[in-house]
Amino acid sequence: MIPHKLLYFLFFFFFQSHILQAQKNAFLFNGKKIAPGSKKSFLLPVITGNDSTFIPVTVFHGSKKGPVLGITAGVHGLEYAPIMAAQALAKELEPTQMSGTVILVQVANVTGFLNRSFRVNPLDNKNLNRVFPGQPNGTSTEKIAWTISNQIIARCNYFLDVHDGDANGDLRPYSGYYNYFDKPKVSEKARQMALALGFDFIVQFGNEPSLTEASIYCSREATKRNIPAADIECGGKGQVEAKNVLQIQKAIISLMRHLHMLEGHPNAVQNPIFIAKRTTVESEHTGIFYSDLTGGDYVKKGMKLGYTTDFFGNKIADVTCPIDGVILYKTFNPPIQKGESLFNIGHIH
Repeated sequence: MIPHKLLYFLFFFFFQSHILQAQKNAFLFNGKKIAPGSKKSFLLPVITGNDSTFIPVTVFHGSKKGPVLGITAGVHGLEYAPIMAAQALAKELEPTQMSGTVILVQVANVTGFLNRSFRVNPLDNKNLNRVFPGQPNGTSTEKIAWTISNQIIARCNYFLDVHDGDANGDLRPYSGYYNYFDKPKVSEKARQMALALGFDFIVQFGNEPSLTEASIYCSREATKRNIPAADIECGGKGQVEAKNVLQIQKAIISLMRHLHMLEGHPNAVQNPIFIAKRTTVESEHTGIFYSDLTGGDYVKKGMKLGYTTDFFGNKIADVTCPIDGVILYKTFNPPIQKGESLFNIGHIH
């Protein structure tokens, strides 16, 4: 039998710790208060002198204290797996069971998505993932980047940007993070995030002494602000495949467990392969591209990766592998122009 005094002490300790962990304050976003244990959706307007669009955002404010995690999907409008995963996640997350706050950008590039526009925002033909941190008085894409940088990323303790291979990419799923030598704490926290996402390949971006240029990329904007950030690349070919959508969902839940925002243990892969360097193989010709290889295939230096023909089917040239490595993604459909990327190969040692 447990003594009554000990039972009372244990109950009191449990009750007090629960009270201390409880979230007391509302989360203020876009001028609105989100009460603890609730969620609220917003359409953030993006208006320029020439056009207008919006960014759909859902904020989940947990019933317990914890960090703020920002998540972006749909930075490129044809990257459907992240967008559909965000839609599913918005229904799955229960704020009453959460610690901390999630700011979920469900589709960053709405006009690109609605117009099935390859990589760019058709309002100004700019690539959203090439203009961060954006401009407050810039074009549509620049203003979207500015809004995400200052209304979402700036509010976060951690940040995740989710992508896939877009309309023409045959991609091997992986997570990634930025590693800069003068940001050891931020880089290490980002590495732990990438591990917690549960992918068996992890790509290290940066690997340089410092980040001196403009951020350009969404998650690198978070890194530049000393906010640990990670990336997901999962899906592609302009398709919605259930396995990729589910993998992204599971990865985000695993990350939230790692950050102690949800109960349970993260689903981290043991002994993942880290890729610190990548080589892009560009087309030397315009024409029609052929290759039987796929994302995830291992390749050797000097081997034939594919070939290009002219528009009459006459072979112009072979495409040769420059290094030993693994194909992270490749152009899988036939049209190709000189200078366009054919393969992105991770170095394997």
